[in-house]
Amino acid sequence: MASGYTGERRAHLEALAELLPNQGLVSRLVGGDDPVLWVWHPDTGRQTIIFATPTAQGWQFLWSSGGHGRADDLERTAGALRETLGSAQLG
Repeated sequence: MASGYTGERRAHLEALAELLPNQGLVSRLVGGDDPVLWVWHPDTGRQTIIFATPTAQGWQFLWSSGGHGRADDLERTAGALRETLGSAQLG
């Protein structure tokens, strides 16, 4: 069963996805009723799944390696994803 936040979660993930090509990243929304964003860097082959969750401070995006970003600062979040997935330190 989908949560009451599904529509809002999807809207935040879609908004982030729109900015990712400008960062050289590719993405796809997956998960049906509980959407997540699958993001990858075509040059490094690195990938991650982005979760969107409501918090007391507003919606947050979370991804592996401790990555996070705010839904009200999409440009910074997209840049942080580019740094994470483009980094040679990630394995």
